[in-house]
Amino acid sequence: MRPSPGSGANSDERRSTLRRRRVRRERVFAVLPTLLTLGNAVCGFGSITYAAKVGPEAVGNPLFIAGLLIFVAMVFDMLDGHAARLTKQTSDFGAQLDSLCDVLSFGVAPAFLMLQFPPMYHPRLLWVIAVLFILCAVLRLARFNVETGEEDSHCTFSGLPTPAAAAMVASCAVILPGLNDMLDPGMGALSQGVGRTVLLAVHYGLPVMTLALACLMVSRIRYPHVFHQLFHGRWDFRQLRQLIFAILAIFAVRGLAVPLIVGYFVLASPAVAVWGGLVAQRRKRPAGTELGG
Repeated sequence: MRPSPGSGANSDERRSTLRRRRVRRERVFAVLPTLLTLGNAVCGFGSITYAAKVGPEAVGNPLFIAGLLIFVAMVFDMLDGHAARLTKQTSDFGAQLDSLCDVLSFGVAPAFLMLQFPPMYHPRLLWVIAVLFILCAVLRLARFNVETGEEDSHCTFSGLPTPAAAAMVASCAVILPGLNDMLDPGMGALSQGVGRTVLLAVHYGLPVMTLALACLMVSRIRYPHVFHQLFHGRWDFRQLRQLIFAILAIFAVRGLAVPLIVGYFVLASPAVAVWGGLVAQRRKRPAGTELGG
């Protein structure tokens, strides 16, 4: 039988309709990663405004809310790349937009947050440390964009990731309400002593820590991609040990668990790198040199 004269036209029209629907659906999916990335920027800007006490009326501790918003920005940052890969909508535009938002949320916001703590050092010194943190975050993100290709496995990072550096600063603000509760006269002497000690350590150590974080961001130390290893990689004994440490920290110190867990991530890789360097030097040392010969 011969096809009816209009059957070919109807078939072409159906294919064209299906193609338009597919393109429209892909555009809808492409919007999702962009919205998640922009949510990252909104949280970064919100953190700055709450820390400056010029944003919406804050309930409670503004520094606590500012630090918490940085952690929410981290959630958006983790989800946007995953959503882009899941919907096959990765692009140079998305990568550049992600870096621009990261500069705001993980560079400017934590540096500004650090400046809002009671000044224990000269204000000019604190300002210089904040500027160095922002510059190192910008350099870290620019290097990431240049060195990371489509074929990259995304298993490790070269240098401390900017979200982890920002989380370390933000964690000092997140624990402030808990520290203030420990100083309550109704608490025991031990609790008051621990709270007072940690509070002084935060106020005096935060600028030094911020400077160290800036140096780690532009270093070449390899850091694991936690999100990728948790959801896409195979679990090994080291990751199981880290999970046990996190659970024990939460049960042992509760409110102080956040800086301890983030601090473990920040310091573990440099410690392993230093230990590996010492072991390599010892192996290269000629036999008998340790005995003075």
